[in-house]
Amino acid sequence: MTEPGTEAGTDIEGIGETTKNDLTFYGGRWISAVPILLFILWAILQSGVFRISDTTGLVAGMLISLIVGMFFVKGDWKVYADTIFDGMTKRVTATTIVAWLWAGMFSSTLQAGGFVGGLVWAADTLAVSAAVFPAVTFLLAGLLATGIGSGYGTVVAFTTLFFPAGILLGANPILMFGSILSGAVFGDNLAPVSDTTIVSAVTQDADIGGVVTSRFKYAIVAAVLALSAYLFAGTAMSGLQVSQEARDIFLSNSTPAGLVHLVSMMVVIVTAVLGRHIIEAVSWGLIVAILFNVIFGLAPLSDVLVFRVPDTSIASDAAASLPVVAIVESGNASVGGSIYNGAAGFFPLIALVLLIIAGSEIMIRGGAFAAIQEFLLRNVATTVRKAETTMVMGTAFVNSMITINTAAEIAIAPYIARIGQKYNINAYRRANILDANTSALGYIFPWAGGVLVGFAPMQGLPDQYGWFTESMVVNPIEVWPFVFQGWFLFGVFIFSALTGFGLEYTSDRQSSEVNRV
Repeated sequence: MTEPGTEAGTDIEGIGETTKNDLTFYGGRWISAVPILLFILWAILQSGVFRISDTTGLVAGMLISLIVGMFFVKGDWKVYADTIFDGMTKRVTATTIVAWLWAGMFSSTLQAGGFVGGLVWAADTLAVSAAVFPAVTFLLAGLLATGIGSGYGTVVAFTTLFFPAGILLGANPILMFGSILSGAVFGDNLAPVSDTTIVSAVTQDADIGGVVTSRFKYAIVAAVLALSAYLFAGTAMSGLQVSQEARDIFLSNSTPAGLVHLVSMMVVIVTAVLGRHIIEAVSWGLIVAILFNVIFGLAPLSDVLVFRVPDTSIASDAAASLPVVAIVESGNASVGGSIYNGAAGFFPLIALVLLIIAGSEIMIRGGAFAAIQEFLLRNVATTVRKAETTMVMGTAFVNSMITINTAAEIAIAPYIARIGQKYNINAYRRANILDANTSALGYIFPWAGGVLVGFAPMQGLPDQYGWFTESMVVNPIEVWPFVFQGWFLFGVFIFSALTGFGLEYTSDRQSSEVNRV
């Protein structure tokens, strides 16, 4: 998760809680990892081996994995079932889902208002080449994510808007998706209002301002390397060919008017930076986008929300004059528009995330997670260098299984604190290691929430544009090597752990306050 989940003065659920250990398995604590491990194998088989890009298929895999895990439970299966519900009802899960729905409605409404056409017009007018477009996308996505503190919201918006624009201009689809994910990594890691920033600071007893300031040097090194990589890869990797006829038709209908929605995006950024909740910020942006669509004639109100009423309905005559009603033949009744479509596209992913968090809760309550951490603390983290390397690799391992990055961060934060305090490592340093790796790797693994949240709206693009073909949809298994900001940020902290670059001890600097947001 990547949203600023609470207002100032409230606690983030999960921080400081004592884990219940009332779930036992035949074979010991390690067996509680079976559901998550089976799901990972399923995801690799489905996406990597069979090349099937289907979120609903992953839902089936997680359901089966949870059922298999139940047969290893000692005692009453009710405890196992209750644990599933406990995981699903965590605030961190709900906040993620709500943020996706709002971001989906917002980006779909901008799409209805011709924002993609405006981007294509601007890129064509300014002669922005296909080779440069991924690098530009990375910079702009990073700016948006830093401003609103929402990596997931950024992925949704940019996949819906910038991704098709880049493809039409001739950019490589995999590289475009990777640049969007990289921008989300940058913003998640650096934004003061991001949940990952807040959780990393609070759990390590550090003030948020000091944490953000101290991590800038790591983020900017990774960003410079990532930008260079996108410029190089953009030249080396060709895009898929869009027919010249389709491109000409789209360009002929693309006008600068759609760029008015840059204001809509700025409304979201400014509102979020002023300290408002991300849901409130996106809601204001959505309202402005709808008004712009209607006032400037970019899209009728029926493109935002429409009730398709059958001609046999008793209400059809009375409702026909309403701007949000369309009379259709009997049997074609439905609800549509950007608000409906923007939210509905995430329903399979919502189900998947609920199940994954449930599987993660089983692993935590069953003790496998604690067993892993105790092993690392006892056998691996024996010096300062090894301790920091353990912290980096431990966060990576946890993120491979708990695919919502804030949830993974909350789970491992106590162990990062224990290891760091044992070797007198400064709270800022601990918070930076914790945040950087959860931010980075939450957008790299093919089954991670950050990747799947972009894949969900991408699957609907062939229905949005006649020229967009199924071959342009990026399989999540293909993009992981090209999330350059994620890999370079991870590499920067591996280098830092091994060499001591940026290492500070508790005595070197004290946190002035703990700002519990």
